[in-house]
Amino acid sequence: MKLPRQFFQPLAIGAPAPMRELPVRLERMIHFVPPHLEKLRAKVPELAKSVDVVLGNLEDAIPIDAKEAARKGFIEMAKSVDFGPTGLWTRINALNSPWALDDVIEIVGSVGDKLDVIMLPKVDGPWDIHYLDQLLAQLEARHKIGKPILIHAILETAQGVNNVEAIASASPRMHGMSLGPADLAASRAMKTTRVGGGHPEYKVLADGSGDAPRAAYQQDLWHYTVGRMVDACAAAGIKPFYGPFGDFSDPAACEAQFRNAFLMGCLGAWSLHPTQIAIAKTVYSPDPEEVAFARKIVDAMPDGAGAVMIDGKMQDDATWKQAKVLLDLAKLVAAKDPEMAARYGF
Repeated sequence: MKLPRQFFQPLAIGAPAPMRELPVRLERMIHFVPPHLEKLRAKVPELAKSVDVVLGNLEDAIPIDAKEAARKGFIEMAKSVDFGPTGLWTRINALNSPWALDDVIEIVGSVGDKLDVIMLPKVDGPWDIHYLDQLLAQLEARHKIGKPILIHAILETAQGVNNVEAIASASPRMHGMSLGPADLAASRAMKTTRVGGGHPEYKVLADGSGDAPRAAYQQDLWHYTVGRMVDACAAAGIKPFYGPFGDFSDPAACEAQFRNAFLMGCLGAWSLHPTQIAIAKTVYSPDPEEVAFARKIVDAMPDGAGAVMIDGKMQDDATWKQAKVLLDLAKLVAAKDPEMAARYGF
């Protein structure tokens, strides 16, 4: 464990100093692009105007014989597109794969000055973060990169869940963490083939007697894990995200899962299909009515002290803090989305 005095020291001579505060950015959806497909790469300049983060995916869903093409395609995409305020991320291959080292070396060497975040899959513990942290510092120093590239961990193994607090606080490079439900389900030997969302057989029954039919209520398979992840991220001052929802034919279920994660504290989710961009944008932008009520609280308690009654409900310093969370997020959304700014009255 690094001592506090050393935590924010660069890990290589000539590397940029680690960030003490994460950049304040809107990241409602992390939109995945398979960069080995030229047809989809060609859509990125326009796509970058409508999403908060563009992520070039190099790992799962990329065929083995297309791994190098995906890496080269991402580098070409990063060089040729002006992303403006939109974040540029990549998900590299897992550290135990034969492609991960070249992913990092080639991408940082070619486009490290444009890259905001590396998403690291299948993180088991802080040792995975420490390895990538050191490697990135060496490459940043070699290529004279001016700002540190951040790390985003995917929580998708049982061991990773067991070590979630240590992962969240492993490095000042830590940007945040996403739930990876499919690989986590396999790691736990869960009996589901779904990618995110609930399961009709994971339910509770209402009380009953005799042979009368009893109401059944489907439960959320991921509630416990999302709660642990959100707590670990909040304690470490980093950002929690929901991951993928794989059933593109069921937008209602996708929206419900995204909203559950939003209410629990997640700041965004992955969008794997264009239809999920609008869902994430809707869910992870605060409701205008809630924003209006939050403004009432803050206006009535400018310094957050004391207690007041608003619309028949008591408000105190705790609800003031909740209101500030909503208002700060609404201001970020309004800065990027004129339509939402008008609805918020900003």
